[in-house]
Amino acid sequence: MKAWLEDVRRSSWLVSLLAIVVAFVLGGVLIALTDADTQNAMGYFFARPTDAITSGWRAATEAYGAMLRGAVYDPQASTTVRQWRPITETLTVATPLIAAGLGVAVAFRVGLFNIGAQGQLIIGVVLAGLVGFRLHLPPGIHLVVAVLAALVGGALWGGLVGVLRARTGAPEVITTIMLNYVALYLLAYLLTTSTFQRDGASNPISPPVDDSAAFPLLLGDSFRLHLGFLVVLVAAAVVWWLVERSTLGFRWRAVGANPAAARTAGMSVPAAYVGVMVAAGALAGLAGAAQLLGTEKSLTGGIAGSIGPDAITVALLGRSRPFGVVLAGLLFGALRAGGVLMQAQTGTPIDIVLVVQSVIVLLIAAPPLVRAIFRLETKRRRGTDAAAPTAERQGAAA
Repeated sequence: MKAWLEDVRRSSWLVSLLAIVVAFVLGGVLIALTDADTQNAMGYFFARPTDAITSGWRAATEAYGAMLRGAVYDPQASTTVRQWRPITETLTVATPLIAAGLGVAVAFRVGLFNIGAQGQLIIGVVLAGLVGFRLHLPPGIHLVVAVLAALVGGALWGGLVGVLRARTGAPEVITTIMLNYVALYLLAYLLTTSTFQRDGASNPISPPVDDSAAFPLLLGDSFRLHLGFLVVLVAAAVVWWLVERSTLGFRWRAVGANPAAARTAGMSVPAAYVGVMVAAGALAGLAGAAQLLGTEKSLTGGIAGSIGPDAITVALLGRSRPFGVVLAGLLFGALRAGGVLMQAQTGTPIDIVLVVQSVIVLLIAAPPLVRAIFRLETKRRRGTDAAAPTAERQGAAA
């Protein structure tokens, strides 16, 4: 597992970019095949193949054009607010993805496969919600306390995984999967209790958080973009400094590169495992705070959505680098935000977005496959090829 993570992390940015290109090409093919006009043209493909090709191209370009308008800018909208709303929706959707992706990426740098961001996010949401709608504090202080509660909840849930790995050697893959389900069913139970259930509601939903505990909107009531986006960007900068420039980050990276050598150098491997999982859980808790205090405002059973699983893809696509995670989160936010308009205007199934994401996961998880598709030489091969003439010259001289 650690060798695979290292291979993915060290793959070039070109491999990631080509993986995205291949995913969109395959998505375009599927869009064409699901288009009714293209299917009709395929009935006489061998008589007039250009009809099927033209129809498929039109379906794919219209669908991706609608996705772009729904994710960045829609010049066809009737008002200026609606024209610029797509880019704000992309940033809003990307906010929890970036935070959770940072949590997964930090663990990757220490060789831990943290797939528990979903559970860590849920526990962070639970504590943030408890503070948000049960405590009544002054504005500013209330928001800070709610965010800190989310950070603490995620850190405790992630730290538990680190302790189990450090003390017992329990694989973090198994423990995080188990704790994801524990958190999910814990949330479902809490929403049936008087503490979390909204008065008079028949469905499992909590009271809304107080306005004093919500992230302020950055662009007014016409847009959903909130202060949490800027907080997540600051978190990305802090993670970059922590991992790349601090002494603690150096120890984490040393443990991730070679635990035995780090132990020989006097570094505590168990402490690194616990510390990095605490940090990873806190970042996932921040994602929960952004989701609850910035977007949803109330707790429901599905508040986490698919943020946790998507965060793994975001971390892999970003090659476990904070800047890369931010870009990958923005891409996935654009796919989600643009997919809605794509389905509404062209009738293209929104499941195409899931196909594109899945293909990206497949190709990112297998860098040699991308290199084989585009016939990219690996560093090892280039080194071998470069060494061959030297060996021949040495043999000739002998």
